[in-house]
Amino acid sequence: MGLLAYLKTQFVVHLLIGFVFVVSGLVINFTQLCTLALWPISKQLYRRINCRLAYSLWSQLVMLLEWWSCTECTLFTDQATVDHFGKEHAVVILNHNFEIDFLCGWTMCERFGVLGSSKVLAKRELLCVPLIGWTWYFLEIVFCKRKWEEDRDIVKEGLKRLADYPEYMWFLLYCEGTRFTEKKHRVSMEVAAAKGLPPLKYHLLPRTKGFTTAVQCLRGTVAAIYDVTLNFRGSKTPSLLGILYGKKYEADMCVRRFPLEDIPADENDAAQWLHKLYQEKDALQEMYKQKGLFPGERIKPARRPWTLMNFLCWATILLSPLFSFVLGVFASGSPLLILTFLGFVGAASFGVRRLIGVTEIEKGSSYGNQELKKKE
Repeated sequence: MGLLAYLKTQFVVHLLIGFVFVVSGLVINFTQLCTLALWPISKQLYRRINCRLAYSLWSQLVMLLEWWSCTECTLFTDQATVDHFGKEHAVVILNHNFEIDFLCGWTMCERFGVLGSSKVLAKRELLCVPLIGWTWYFLEIVFCKRKWEEDRDIVKEGLKRLADYPEYMWFLLYCEGTRFTEKKHRVSMEVAAAKGLPPLKYHLLPRTKGFTTAVQCLRGTVAAIYDVTLNFRGSKTPSLLGILYGKKYEADMCVRRFPLEDIPADENDAAQWLHKLYQEKDALQEMYKQKGLFPGERIKPARRPWTLMNFLCWATILLSPLFSFVLGVFASGSPLLILTFLGFVGAASFGVRRLIGVTEIEKGSSYGNQELKKKE
C-alpha cells in the first residue's frame, strides 16, 4: 500500500477533510447571508454570486469523487447530445438507486460548468440541515413536504421564480421520490398493479406530479429533458464512506436528450410519457445487467482541475491556523484544555458522520416503508 492509499484510510485525515468542508461551509453560509442585501438592488447579481459560493462548497464533494477516490464516470450517449450540455437550461431525470447517485449527477454538472447553478426538489427537513439546507435556501431551491395538497402552490411559485435565472441551470429531478429498497419496491409495484401500470424491475413507480408541474412551469425556460440512467460496473454498491476511504468506482451513465416541445403539454399525457420513460429506463438497466454496458457511444468528459484547486485553497487557509492551535493546546500542558479539545474533536467527528448519514439509503424517506398503499 502506497503512502497516499494509506492516508485515505486514516480517520484523522477524514476528520481534517470534514473540518475543511464544515468550516468553509459555515463561512460560505455566512457570506450568503450577507449577500441578501443585494437582492433588492440586483437580483441577478445576487444569483451569480451565490452560484459561485455554492460551487465552492459542492465542488469539495465532487473533488472527493473525482480526485480522492478517482472514480471514473463514462457517458453512453452521442456527441450531438453532449454538444448541448452546459449551453441550455434542462431538467435532468435520474434514477435513485445508490447512495452517491446525487454525487454522480453533480459530477456531470461540474464537468459541463453548471454545478453552482444546479437545482433540485428537496425534502423540507433538509432546510434545517447546516451547510446542505442552508446553502440550498440561498440558491432558491424549492423545498417540499411531499404532501402534494400542501406542496402544489409552493412548488409552482418556486419554479416560476427560476424563469429569469441568469446562469444555465440543470434541474435534477428524482421522480421516484426516494431511494430504491426491496421493501419500497414491493409496495410501489402493488400501487402500479392497482393503477394498471406495467411492473418495473429496477425502479420504483415514478411520482408524476413533480415532473408534470416542473414541465408546465419551466416550459419556455427549459430547452430539454435529459434522462440519465446510472449504474456501476461490477455490481458494486458505492457509498459516500467508500469514497472517503478512497475506493474507486466506475460509474456508467446512459444519457438521452428529449426536446421539451416533444413532451406533451397535457398533464395526464405528460404523466403517461414519464411512465413510458421509466419502462425504457428499466429495459436499459436489464441490458446493463446482461451485457455490462449501455447502448450508445462511450464518452468520458475530462475532469477539470477547479474542484481540486478549490479544496486545496480552503485547506491551506483553514488547516494552518488549526495546526497552530492544536500545538498550542498540547504545549500548554493543561489537562482541562486538552480534554476539552479532545471532546470537541469527538463532537466534530460525530457531526461529520451525521452529515454523511444523510446520504445513506436507510435514512431515505418513509415512502414505501408503510404497508398502506399510498397513491398520488
